Amino acid sequence: MSLEPIDPETALELYLTDKEAELAESSIQSHKYRLKHFLRWCDKENIDNLNDLTGRKIQQYRLWRRDDGDLSVASEKTQMDTLRVFIRWAESIDAVEQDLSTKVRSPSMTPEQNTRDEMLDTEEAEAVLEHLAKYQYASCQHVTVALMWHTMMRVSSVHALDVDDYHRDEQYIEVRHSPQTDTPIKNKKDGERLVALSDDVCMLLDDWLEDQRPNVTDDYGREPLVATTQGRANKTTLRTYVYQATRPCFRGADCPEERDPEECEAAIKDQQAFRCPANVSPHAIRRGSITHSLNSDLPDNVVSDRANVSPAVIEQHYDRRTEKEKMEQRRDYLELL
Repeated sequence: MSLEPIDPETALELYLTDKEAELAESSIQSHKYRLKHFLRWCDKENIDNLNDLTGRKIQQYRLWRRDDGDLSVASEKTQMDTLRVFIRWAESIDAVEQDLSTKVRSPSMTPEQNTRDEMLDTEEAEAVLEHLAKYQYASCQHVTVALMWHTMMRVSSVHALDVDDYHRDEQYIEVRHSPQTDTPIKNKKDGERLVALSDDVCMLLDDWLEDQRPNVTDDYGREPLVATTQGRANKTTLRTYVYQATRPCFRGADCPEERDPEECEAAIKDQQAFRCPANVSPHAIRRGSITHSLNSDLPDNVVSDRANVSPAVIEQHYDRRTEKEKMEQRRDYLELL
């Protein structure tokens, strides 16, 4: 086989463009983020042609990246698995030797290692929402955090909602995949669903729409449900809302790191809130909400449908009930027989 020369930067651009047809924008950005480290390494090693890659060089990259990023086992596996996909694609355009992808090694992981424990528990979630209801009622931030907690939605789903997706009379919200107008959701069409809302959440949305929501449209003339004065709140803004609201100092709780809120950059500057070591990401809200629903005896299949995630994935990645808690819940069902 005759290889065709191509530099790493051009190859990555072509790869990401090719993947746009099959991956959500968030996944594209994740691949771009992980592979930019590979580009850094290529530059460091003066590799300006992917034809020169070998299995040994890829192993050298793996060891360099592990040390450079101080990666956990899970992070190393994610990054090397993404590199393998990229190298397999490079094989298809004759940029690297055939079967080079089989030489991309990543660590094996136990089920315990392949899960993440970060979670907003019920008590903390209630404290955050109580604070928002008292001091920032029906604000964009309040609506965002409340929707994430009560509906288990991902950031992309909250970002995609329009005003007319909220059906106040029937008390539900419709999640739709609209990539043609820049609001794709994870799982694409399979992620579309109707999500029932409680009386309290409907009251919050009603007050937001009637009193607080700016009268704006997005670049496509749609009316975003979660909006700022500039239009549809972007996903970075939604994540920032979560990082801000879940800082312990935000709600007046003590800092577990014993930092002084008047000197801590993460406390002083909202845009630096992600640097707080004690707050959580949006996915931790989703994980906490799923666990809360399971603890509240909501059947597994109902949680699965509502959260748009398979029962197997819930079991491995989201369910944080202890074995004893699961046993006691089964005991309650037995007593009904």
